[in-house]
Amino acid sequence: QLQLVESGGGLVQPGGSLRLSCEASGFALDEYAMKWFRQAPGKEREGVSCTSGGSTSYADSVKGRFTISSDVAKNTVYLQMNSLKPEDTAVYYCARAPRCTSRLIIGSWGQGTQVTVSS
Repeated sequence: QLQLVESGGGLVQPGGSLRLSCEASGFALDEYAMKWFRQAPGKEREGVSCTSGGSTSYADSVKGRFTISSDVAKNTVYLQMNSLKPEDTAVYYCARAPRCTSRLIIGSWGQGTQVTVSS
């Protein structure tokens, strides 16, 4: 069964950190590009980061604060988020894609994990 399960969200104060996890099942994540997206209330879903074949990319809004990584043995991709800001508040989703430059998403979205940055 092809599935992506996100976890690790929560409530954190500005300047704090969280690590999100995306556990994949039914496929080997190192055969695809893996992306993180987020969707804030009233806004469109936006791409945050991508990893593929050891390469990574980030949206300008998170560059220098977020780090994407993967553990092939655990078939899990992570998003380490540091120096969090209130504007990072959103539901975060992971997805697989043919490559980082592709707009296509393969399969369905997971349930997402809520990140709230607030004092």
